[in-house]
Amino acid sequence: MALSQRLQIRQSQGLVMTPQLMQAIKLLQLSNLDLTRYVEEELERNPLLERSGEEDEQGGRNGTGAANGSRDAPEHAASARERERLTSDDIPSYGDANAAQARSNGDIIPHYSEWAANRAGTRSDYNLEGFVAAEATLAQHLAAQLALVGLDPAQKLIGQYLIGLMDENGYVPADLSGIGDKLGASAAEVERVLTVLQGLDPPGICARNLAECLAIQLKERQRFDPAMQALVANLDLLARRDLPALRRICAVSDEDLSDMIAEIRQLNPKPGLAFGSVLVHPIVPDIFVRPAGDGSFAVELNSDTLPKVLINQIYHAKVTRCARNEQERAYLLECLQNATWLVRALDQRAKTILKVASEIVRQQDGFFAHGVCYLRPLNLKMIAAAIGMHESTVSRVTANKYMATNRGIFELKYFFTSAIPAANGGESHSAEAVRHHIRELIAAEAADRVLSDDCIVGRLRNAGIDIARRTVAKYREGMRIPSSVQRRREKRAELGAS
Repeated sequence: MALSQRLQIRQSQGLVMTPQLMQAIKLLQLSNLDLTRYVEEELERNPLLERSGEEDEQGGRNGTGAANGSRDAPEHAASARERERLTSDDIPSYGDANAAQARSNGDIIPHYSEWAANRAGTRSDYNLEGFVAAEATLAQHLAAQLALVGLDPAQKLIGQYLIGLMDENGYVPADLSGIGDKLGASAAEVERVLTVLQGLDPPGICARNLAECLAIQLKERQRFDPAMQALVANLDLLARRDLPALRRICAVSDEDLSDMIAEIRQLNPKPGLAFGSVLVHPIVPDIFVRPAGDGSFAVELNSDTLPKVLINQIYHAKVTRCARNEQERAYLLECLQNATWLVRALDQRAKTILKVASEIVRQQDGFFAHGVCYLRPLNLKMIAAAIGMHESTVSRVTANKYMATNRGIFELKYFFTSAIPAANGGESHSAEAVRHHIRELIAAEAADRVLSDDCIVGRLRNAGIDIARRTVAKYREGMRIPSSVQRRREKRAELGAS
């Protein structure tokens, strides 16, 4: 067979992960807080991007809404007649639910110089409340006390090293045998410094375990008597609610044991968490679900979580005319492309979230109308097939997104639960609904008739739920519900105390 050369044209399709596509995928899985942070970084990086709504604020400050100054060439501020509004083709709205609001914020910021001045810190109306004192960490709090306890330099070095070993709860490692070798000190010296640290504020700090932490706090209250020592030394019995064994070990009456347990509960098992804690942000829902008048549910995006950015076409046209070389024109073109893709990606993100949330509400309408008992089995594949999207897209949408409903705020992933088969071959039950049923059965049990896992299995099967005993035990442990033996002891102890 002879070999020959020839030219041939072939056409094929392939998926290419362009930077713009990667950006859209990244935005889709961000929470509203992460998205706001990302957009802020883009506003700082791209001079063609502006916040929607800033124009009115600038006009109110300057009287005319014009900015003075120049960048590379003298530029005059654009008048109000020169300002343009982007059409819906240039900047699409943020979903049907919020279209009117997005279009009402379509004004373009006329000039870049004020944008730069605002970010350079030249504004005079900065917020004084933003300058707040930093929260002291636990290590800083202890180091300040360590400097005042009268230790020599070598002991202070040991103390600083021990403080550095603490975890966020305020505990040091149980095994300190190797510290003396590292610092050139004896084990007895390390123990003496540790004792000094355990006398600092907050009480219970620098303990090696829970029993030592509680003992330190009880000693400070002068309540570490022999009976309390015995109780602290047998915390495992207390966790199992084995009160008869504790009474024998502590040699006290039922009333005294109840008082001792109540005092233990007043102590702080994690004293370190009071210092340097991470700022907790409240959950801001991305979607609102409200009952409609016709019995259905209206799904709406939370406009406060949607960053509103626009492209400053006026400024882009001016600086493009003033570009001195090809490199500057290429930079401006790249900024325009990035800004356009960002605006489109934000719009697509909002539309996709609204689409997925609407389908979730449609599939789980029984939950919104009647409660968790009517939660249906649901997975990503079912939602993806209903709305014509890929499962990975639905997975990214449901990550770190929250929905505010008439029954509370739930993460979108809450509505995706596995299926538990029905005992009579009917419709499957949601795993979350089964957990709720187990919780109700245990809450309604009498003190003299505590339900074992086998009894719970029997009652669930009578209710039409085919479930194994190990699954009931797994669900019960996941909800942090004690076993039937422990619950029986607790109920008897409560009856005896009353």
